[in-house]
Amino acid sequence: MIIESNEGQPLGARMLLRRVAVAMAVAMVASIPLSFVWKSPMTLVFRAAILALMGVLMFSLLERWPRRLPKPVGRWALQVGGVALVMPLATLAIYLASTGSGTRPFWTVHERLSGFMLLTMAGLLAGSWTALVALIRQKDALARHQALAFDLERSELARQALDARMKLMQAQVAPHFLFNTLANVQALVDIGSPQAPAVLRSLTAYLRAAIPQLDEGCNTLGQEVRLVEAYLKLMHMRMPDRLRYSLHADESLMNVRCPATTVLTLVENAVRHGIDPSEEGGAIEISIERQGTRCLARVNDTGVGFVHAGPPGTGLAGLRERLALTFGGDAQLRLTAREPHGVCAEVEFPALESEPCTTPPR
Repeated sequence: MIIESNEGQPLGARMLLRRVAVAMAVAMVASIPLSFVWKSPMTLVFRAAILALMGVLMFSLLERWPRRLPKPVGRWALQVGGVALVMPLATLAIYLASTGSGTRPFWTVHERLSGFMLLTMAGLLAGSWTALVALIRQKDALARHQALAFDLERSELARQALDARMKLMQAQVAPHFLFNTLANVQALVDIGSPQAPAVLRSLTAYLRAAIPQLDEGCNTLGQEVRLVEAYLKLMHMRMPDRLRYSLHADESLMNVRCPATTVLTLVENAVRHGIDPSEEGGAIEISIERQGTRCLARVNDTGVGFVHAGPPGTGLAGLRERLALTFGGDAQLRLTAREPHGVCAEVEFPALESEPCTTPPR
């Protein structure tokens, strides 16, 4: 037997059995005072059980039927009234069924009439209060369910907004990186450097591998290391006498996830704002190490430093926002001056493992 609940969902066997069990327990408790004046306690228990079943049936039927009610009539009032109405009717049916043919009607026997009145009053009180308590608990459960549904919907909307914002940040990364790299190639072309064609070919091969990874929402540090190596090789071809670099990365961190171009942005910033403006060039040292449960990526350069390079560009501002979108307040981007000149850029974030990503074909 399946009856629809007040929320429009089918009332399954488990819920129906729970209601029957509660009604039976209430009926047994309510029949205890009557057992002291009842001739046959077992008969009293049997009749109380029948009343409990009739109350549950009426309560469940009126939960969805009729489908529509007049506005002044609340369904809760209909259910409580229905349970109150079925108690005397069910009691009357019990007493009529237990009156044998040829015997006096029960209302003419004082003892049986008193039993009828007592059982009816007990059914009215216990049934009505049980129905009210059940409705209150049902409304509380519905309110908790709706609150949980609202919280889930709010979380989903927040996640969608975060994804949209992250995609916007990714869309800004690719052109920023591309324009900066093309500007480096243009500088070679302007001075008529014989290395320009080779650098352009290397740039084309590098971009063919790098751009698909820029479209990904989250890279691994292994992918970042490969991008940084390719970028530094390209920059070293452009200025072989002015750029020196070294890269040291903890192999156990290669599968840790991070926003796209996290380390590459630090390295590109060091080249563009530190090494490029310096007449004698400089060195870049990249290290990626584990510190407990966190990862620290550090890029040191011996370029011109803050005084000559000016304030950080849009690349670092975009990286700071991507870190905030990915890790919340659990990631940090720090810039400090080095002596006698240069900058130390550090990114610290949780070392969270991710599924290995497929490297785009080169």
